[in-house]
Amino acid sequence: MRVLVTGGSGLVGRAIERVVKEGEGREGEEWIFLSSKDANLMSAEETRSVFQKHRPTHVIHLAAMVGGLFRNMRQNLDFWRNNVFINDNVLQTAHEFGVVKVVSCLSTCIFPDKTTYPIDETMIHNGPPHESNFGYAYAKRMIDVHNRACCQQYGRRYTAVIPTNVFGPHDNFNIEDGHVLPGLIHKTYMAKKEGKALQVWGSGRPLRQFIYSLDLARLFLWVLRDYDEVEPIILSVGEEDELSIKDAVNAVVEGMEFKGDVIYDTSKADGQFKKTASNAKLRKYLPDFKFTPFKAAMKETCDWFEANYDIARK
Repeated sequence: MRVLVTGGSGLVGRAIERVVKEGEGREGEEWIFLSSKDANLMSAEETRSVFQKHRPTHVIHLAAMVGGLFRNMRQNLDFWRNNVFINDNVLQTAHEFGVVKVVSCLSTCIFPDKTTYPIDETMIHNGPPHESNFGYAYAKRMIDVHNRACCQQYGRRYTAVIPTNVFGPHDNFNIEDGHVLPGLIHKTYMAKKEGKALQVWGSGRPLRQFIYSLDLARLFLWVLRDYDEVEPIILSVGEEDELSIKDAVNAVVEGMEFKGDVIYDTSKADGQFKKTASNAKLRKYLPDFKFTPFKAAMKETCDWFEANYDIARK
């Protein structure tokens, strides 16, 4: 089993690499972690040559153009086109090279904006996504369409996972364009260093489910080895573990030992109020899976960022 991981230098790729090295890898498995330096997956030619070089039997497809709320709002066309190119190249090339299984990574932001909660795997295509990131959301939905069609036409067992908000070491901590938690960690670090108040964008009221990257990595290995459906599966903590952004801010403040004032800038957009996802399908398969408690995972992430500030993506 030769596993090629696209986007291998990102948040989830680095987490998978870590859990494989720390004993979750199995005998007879070879792991190859690709970064954007190894191949531009927007190019069909470069994608083919990297598959030719490594000849994978399995692929974990994480590579994507990603960004936080404000970057998505500015660049919907770029998010649509670039991700459609990447996904089509990876999935089609995998098929052509006889790859047995591909596990792609989707996101809960792909679900319809107007929906009932909790969201589950059957509801992906039930209506338009939130307008703030429709380009990215539709590009990710098309992976599910591609997987179904590839199964129908060629019998391929390619699938996808849908994690909720992922965080952990090796994230992109860019304040302008990153996701909510890494951006908050970086902001809190700067506010602490400069002795200033922490400015939080938005009201702090929206609700999110957060999953630690190392927990997600362990679940990815299970999906790769043991999950046999083409239908996607939501990988998330339970509905009861949903937190407000304000709860998350408090955990960052505690993890960073920040003692200053916290100010919420309500003139900034909040994005979707909630995207509560059901993990009932995951629990049916893995009733005993233990998630890292949020505060402990947050502390580990804050400690990693402080220790690796100079090399962290930001």
